[in-house]
Amino acid sequence: EVQLVESGGGLVQAGGSLRLSCAASGSTFDDYAIGWFRQAPGKEREGVLCFISGDGSTYYADSVKGRFTISSDNAKQTVYLQMDTLKPEDTAVYYCARTRPGYSGGYYYQEYDYWGQGTQVTVSS
Repeated sequence: EVQLVESGGGLVQAGGSLRLSCAASGSTFDDYAIGWFRQAPGKEREGVLCFISGDGSTYYADSVKGRFTISSDNAKQTVYLQMDTLKPEDTAVYYCARTRPGYSGGYYYQEYDYWGQGTQVTVSS
């Protein structure tokens, strides 16, 4: 069974940094992409913030480009999200997810089939 577990969330001041981790079990990264999503209080889940494909290629949404960096450690089956220059509007629950079979990347949540439980990120002003 595929399981994804996020960690690393917390409270940080605006301008600060956090690194989230997404530890996977039951699946390799070779044939899938891992994406990060977020859902702010009272809002719908946004489209993908970023994803990393099995070949190491990455994608970033404009909202996080230049501030967030996604990386993977295949030996540890873990994907990281380094978040720098955080803003109060980055406050949300952050989720990692794995794409469905046959998808090397995905921009929408429908393209992902396994999700972690989420980790809270709160950025104070």
